[in-house]
Amino acid sequence: MSTNGGLVILTEMLPQLPPSEKKIATYIIEHPNEAILLTAMELGKRSSTSGAAVIRLCKSLKLKGFQDLKLRIAGDLQKTTNDGFRDIEPNESLLAVIDKMTNNSIQTIRETAELLDIEELEKAVETIRHARRIHLVGVGASSIIAQDAQQKFLRINKTAFAFADMHLAATQVANAEPDDVVIGISFSGETIEVANVLELAKQRNVKTISLTKYGKHRIADQADIKLYTSATKEPTFRSGATSSRIAQLQVIDILFMSVASRQYDETVKHLNATKEAVQFLTGNGGK
Repeated sequence: MSTNGGLVILTEMLPQLPPSEKKIATYIIEHPNEAILLTAMELGKRSSTSGAAVIRLCKSLKLKGFQDLKLRIAGDLQKTTNDGFRDIEPNESLLAVIDKMTNNSIQTIRETAELLDIEELEKAVETIRHARRIHLVGVGASSIIAQDAQQKFLRINKTAFAFADMHLAATQVANAEPDDVVIGISFSGETIEVANVLELAKQRNVKTISLTKYGKHRIADQADIKLYTSATKEPTFRSGATSSRIAQLQVIDILFMSVASRQYDETVKHLNATKEAVQFLTGNGGK
C-alpha cells in the first residue's frame, strides 16, 4: 500500500460519506497535524462522533484501519510542495497555459500513484497476463484510452479489443469465456453503458476490472478488481478532461509495463517483430 494520499482520499470521498463519518473526515482535513497524533477514540471526541465511527470511516475509505490512514496523512504532511490544481483564465498567456497544464498533469499523476492499491494492481496484472482475450470498454474520451490500451497489448501478442460502440461490446462480451477479462474505463464511474457491459460479463462469469476516479461508483461496484485515478479539481474550464485522460493513460501504462516486465524475453521478441512489420509496411525495412 502507498504511504501517502490520505488527504486526497478523504477529500474525494467526502461528498459520499454518511454524516458522522463526514464530520470526522472534515476534522482531519482541517487539522491533519493534530489528527495523526490521536487515537480513534480521541478523534471521535474531537469531531463529536465516536471511536466506532472512526473505524467505520476507515472501512468506507477501503483502508486497512486507522493506523493506515494516519500513516498516509503523515506521508502527505511530509510533502514540501503542493501547488494545487489551477484553472485556465480568460486570455491566458501561452506561458501561463504551459505552466498550469504542466502543474495539473504532474499533480494528477502523483495523486493517481498514491491511490493505486498494490494488491488490486497485482490482481489486475496477473488477470491480464493470463487472459485469453482482453475486452476494453469506454465511452467518449475513455474510448480513446481503451484504444491506446488495445494498441499496447496487441504489440506484445495479447488478443485485445477496444469498443466505443456499446452494442458491439455487448455482442462480444455475450460470447466471452471465463478466461477472458473485461476492462471498463470511465472517469465518472457512472457511465451506464459501461456498467451494464460489466454486469453482462459477470453473468458470464468473466473477470472484470474497473478504472474510475476514486470513490464508490456504479462501475466499480460491478468490477472484481477496482483501479482508481485521481479526481481532478478544476470545474470551470473542463481542464479536468485533460487531467483525467492523463491519469487513465498512466494506469494503462503501469498495467502494460507490469505485464511486459513479467514476460520480459517474450515481450522483447514481440516488440521487435511488430517494429519490423511496421518498418516493412512503410518501406523503411523492406528489401
